[in-house]
Amino acid sequence: MPEPAAEPALSGLRLNLRIVSVVIFNFASYLTIGLPLAVLPGYVHDIMGFSAFWAGLVISLQYFATLLSRPYAGRYADLFGPKSIVVLGLCGCFLSGVSYFLAGLTSGWPVVSLALLCFGRVILGVGQSLAGTGSTLWGVGVVGASHIGRVISWNGIVTYGAMAMGAPLGVLCYRYTGLNGLALTIMLVALLAILFALPRPKVKASKGKPMPFRAVLGRVWPYGMALALGSAGFGVIATFITLFYADKGWDGAAFALTLFSCAFVGTRLLFPNGINRLGGLNVAMICFGVEIIGLLLTGIAGEPWVARIGVFLAGAGFSLVFPALGVVAVKAVPQQNQGAALATYTVFMDMSLGITGPLAGLVMAWAGVPVIYLAAAGLVAVALLLTWRLKKWPPEEAIAS
Repeated sequence: MPEPAAEPALSGLRLNLRIVSVVIFNFASYLTIGLPLAVLPGYVHDIMGFSAFWAGLVISLQYFATLLSRPYAGRYADLFGPKSIVVLGLCGCFLSGVSYFLAGLTSGWPVVSLALLCFGRVILGVGQSLAGTGSTLWGVGVVGASHIGRVISWNGIVTYGAMAMGAPLGVLCYRYTGLNGLALTIMLVALLAILFALPRPKVKASKGKPMPFRAVLGRVWPYGMALALGSAGFGVIATFITLFYADKGWDGAAFALTLFSCAFVGTRLLFPNGINRLGGLNVAMICFGVEIIGLLLTGIAGEPWVARIGVFLAGAGFSLVFPALGVVAVKAVPQQNQGAALATYTVFMDMSLGITGPLAGLVMAWAGVPVIYLAAAGLVAVALLLTWRLKKWPPEEAIAS
């Protein structure tokens, strides 16, 4: 983990610009994810002629690769410094574009082309894991450890922004230039990010002895579990709001998702100092309370406007959960292990979003669509109670560090 900078000298616009100058590399990595996201499933199924299973697998491989590589990304960032890990991750994003390009050239051999697409998705997942974790730690090294909550918040903002921009741009690019043109665009984005990253000054990696993964997990898991439970609301809204609106006979599911995203980003922009002023656990409890109200309103909504208010509140509530708990989780370990702690903490959200969809689908098939929002509210309530317990009785390991 990097040495802290001169923290008191940074504030306001200057502080935000310093953070954005680093997390912009995570924006680039997520742009390479968003660009092919809406294109590849249709390409694999409709153009290449493979089944829907293979179309889904091509997309899912990236998420599995990200999940499995996150702990290593954090540990390597601690050992070699975050800048090196970011550049390596961006190289992975570049190579994913190369794989897509080769897949387009070998379209006459569908199996070979599919294998190249799968390889590109795997290496993209690893690249994003490295770039995402590294950019957060690099940002902390640039502005100081006291601003870690703001760095994590800005990383979330650029992530959502890149995904929102990437998908429509990718569709447009594919429409006019085909898969090869899309692949070249991805390569160009990654290459420009690498060229801008290389001249940037490094921040020092800590020289202390790293803790074993089991020890890091032991200190982080209570905060990660609260995050996982709190992420259930985001999972059911992102995955099933369209079915919820269809079940009610309403239009405007896409607008509801837009409201969620606007509330998410807007809350992070409006309350950049909330975590520093109130403390991570206090902010997390407030956010869980707002998210619970939003999910309950969504579940019981009899009119579209009630559902919109619920979705908006759920987005606002969930917005600061990740950085609020993340600040406490990262500070629960010595400085030289904070990269591993951040990556391990993030895994809990990855796992939650992966599990929420199938489980909510089973509940929905058994009890109806609205019930999943009420059930998610119950899980977030458990997260609230867990966070309250962590505040009242902090883990001994966190106190010791």
